[in-house]
Amino acid sequence: MDNLKKLIEEAKKDFDKCSTLTELDNSKSKYIGKTSPLNEAMRGLSKLPKEEKPKVGAFINEVKQSIESLLSNRKDYIQKEEMLSQLENEYIDVTLPGLKQAEGSQHPISLTMSRIENIFHSIGFDIACGPEIEDDYHNFTALNIPESHPARAMHDTFYVDKNHVLRTHTSPVQVRYMKDNNPPLKVISPGRVYRVDSDATHSPMFHQVEGLWVDKKVNFANLKGIVQDFLQKFFEDSDLTIRFRPSFFPFTEPSAEIDMSWNGGWLEIGGCGMVHPEVLNQVNVNPEEFQGFAFGLGVERLTMLKYQINDLRPFFTNDLRFLKQFGGQ
Repeated sequence: MDNLKKLIEEAKKDFDKCSTLTELDNSKSKYIGKTSPLNEAMRGLSKLPKEEKPKVGAFINEVKQSIESLLSNRKDYIQKEEMLSQLENEYIDVTLPGLKQAEGSQHPISLTMSRIENIFHSIGFDIACGPEIEDDYHNFTALNIPESHPARAMHDTFYVDKNHVLRTHTSPVQVRYMKDNNPPLKVISPGRVYRVDSDATHSPMFHQVEGLWVDKKVNFANLKGIVQDFLQKFFEDSDLTIRFRPSFFPFTEPSAEIDMSWNGGWLEIGGCGMVHPEVLNQVNVNPEEFQGFAFGLGVERLTMLKYQINDLRPFFTNDLRFLKQFGGQ
């Protein structure tokens, strides 16, 4: 019993030396573990005379309770110290100004698309969109593109299956729009298009904006005025001029390539023409009563010129150093 009393003092000294809960847990087994003197004493009760067992058993329990009390007190102390240390290390001065939230920015292509839409919307054009996976009829047949046309070849077009393709232009949107809306109508159709073309200056996925105006007295002069007015507003240059070079597209007649004045020369910017009568027939518009013009512009080309970017690839590499330059646009 004297030896058991000494355990209380020894336990207090050992517990006071512990600075972590792990150390305390290791020290605990020495005094109230399976092989501790207390457990040995409990097992030895069976050897004592019957009349001594209650007294010795009660004493052993008192010693155990004292050690457990010391253990609990030390545990509380260590937990409090750890919490104070954590609070000190993680101290936050709430009076300091907060960290600024990083601001995102629009992609330059998105900025250009938005600018195009705003300009055309300001002069009465609606904005239409359509599926990027198109059927053969809307992508080719309704636009007067014959079966033998090279654009239908697999080396130029991504085929999803025999009758569906990734649209090669946004003209199918105009076809769908004319089916759902009676003339007169003015609409642009911006969006992604896909062609089997990939090198340093081309991407298999790019963006176009195509415009359409159908009315009873629409003519080529209106087309020139709309395109020139748009380009002057887009580039904020009232001296910018355009010219037309004869060309051929199955869905327009006559057709032309659009060049604009740039750095003392001419730069091709898109294609255009008067809507082919067969295209109007496909959407049940009488070509004897209504005429129309259509044009198509490359959004990447406009973006590169607007922001003086000389390489197409940064548009698609998602380099934040490049994209952050447009945060203030």
